[in-house]
Amino acid sequence: MHRLQDPRRNPGEAIRRLNAQSRSPGRYIGRFAPSPTGPLHLGSLVAALASYLDARAADGSWLLRMEDLDPPREPAGAADTILRQLDGLGLRWDGPVLYQSTRLEAYAAILQELREAGHCFACDCSRARVRALGSVYDGHCRGRGLPPGGDAAMRLRTRPGVFGMDDRIQGWFEQELESAVGDFVLRRRDGLFAYQLAVVADDAMQQVNQVVRGVDLLDSTPRQLYLQALLGYPAPRYAHFPVLLNAQGRKLSKQHFAAPVDASAPEPLLRIALEFLRHSPPTELAGPGEVLDWAVANWDILRIPARHGIPASRFE
Repeated sequence: MHRLQDPRRNPGEAIRRLNAQSRSPGRYIGRFAPSPTGPLHLGSLVAALASYLDARAADGSWLLRMEDLDPPREPAGAADTILRQLDGLGLRWDGPVLYQSTRLEAYAAILQELREAGHCFACDCSRARVRALGSVYDGHCRGRGLPPGGDAAMRLRTRPGVFGMDDRIQGWFEQELESAVGDFVLRRRDGLFAYQLAVVADDAMQQVNQVVRGVDLLDSTPRQLYLQALLGYPAPRYAHFPVLLNAQGRKLSKQHFAAPVDASAPEPLLRIALEFLRHSPPTELAGPGEVLDWAVANWDILRIPARHGIPASRFE
């Protein structure tokens, strides 16, 4: 068992250490981690392509991880459909696919370690109660001494202190976690492990040192930095690109009925995704292989604008 750290004793020093670790030398290891709640749509294709190109342009590894931690939301066969779509688009990953559903014992061990060190507590507050607080948890259950398990979530206790990082696209971003978020959930009331715990555990286990993902996850990054520091894990370097927006101005997503991409016609899809990423392959290129080769050779993440969202209609 590794020794837990306490970044809250000196938050500024913790931030400096995290940023130094994220710049440490070593071969690039990136990843794409979709949730198998449905097939890839244009927004998730952009996420896959951006992370793929950033890894391949650095002669690095591109890992594939299925975030299959919420079975009620995962249609049968969705993960296999995503694998077929990626393969059809020419986006080939390195090594075996990691399924988070195979990592439950590891998450449980980390949670137990945090709980025994006094960093976690059980909470039976409803989502409605937390929403009524502006979605900033007020520490209501910190001192109640509720037993773990049953109908209680497990929250990670926060302390005053700012956590932030220099995003490769968005620039400097920081949060004062206690006032902006409050104690956050690591295991839900239904017993399922939360995204924040699983993503930190798996990035560390897979030695991921570069994360390229949508800006909708930027707000989660300080929570992950805090948990990484608490566990003594190195922090990856992050890049958050704008998300595609539907006609209502919402993130293009399966939840909002985004249409799946047709991987049987890969070249036009790749060109559309590259245009969103501000890369314009020459028209004379023939086939998805040539388009991807050009994109790897000409990849420049700094072309991507530091914005929150871009309407998908501009690329249809």
